Amino acid sequence: MSTPKLWQLISPALPVGAYSYSQALEYAHFDGVVRDEVSALAWLGDVLELGVARLDLPMLLRTHAAARASDDPAVRRLARKLEARRETAELRFEDLAMGQALTHLLASLDVPVPERRLPFACAFAVAAASWSIAAEDACAGYAWAWCEAQVAAAVKLVPLGHTAGQRLLLTLGERIPACVATAAALGDDELGASLPGLAIASSLHETQYTRLFRS
Repeated sequence: MSTPKLWQLISPALPVGAYSYSQALEYAHFDGVVRDEVSALAWLGDVLELGVARLDLPMLLRTHAAARASDDPAVRRLARKLEARRETAELRFEDLAMGQALTHLLASLDVPVPERRLPFACAFAVAAASWSIAAEDACAGYAWAWCEAQVAAAVKLVPLGHTAGQRLLLTLGERIPACVATAAALGDDELGASLPGLAIASSLHETQYTRLFRS
């Protein structure tokens, strides 16, 4: 069952700067790949199902288990593995910046953290484990927060109206339970995103001349 602490972790008010990043969506719009509601759903749905569900969420599950067992060395190993799987400098920077912001907040709230250099999914897992949030609930919450941040970026960039944004959230939200199930079923040798288009767009976004979002 979800708890107010999970709501706090997935709130847009959580001071980790998620609103600052588009995860290459900005370049995808600039290049004409994402130009309307239909193409935005196609892009975000693919990233959710082929990226978040196959890398972020299974790493979150493993880190949650390690944190529940107070196995700090395992948390650090998982953090380094997730960091190594980020394919561009900006994706790695985003992950570590948000993770560091969350670990700093957790330390201020007297939540023990094994170290400050944690990718965001790992820091999120440490918080969830410390606050006795079930691993599956934490995964669903993480995926929802990702969807919310990316839809907000799409509303600004495309631009989309707020009603279109809500339609996107409804559709993406319906896919989250299947994403959590996929993450839970993956073995260690099956982890990893398969999103070459995202990696290329992210690389090009790093040097895009005008940007609304951080790189």
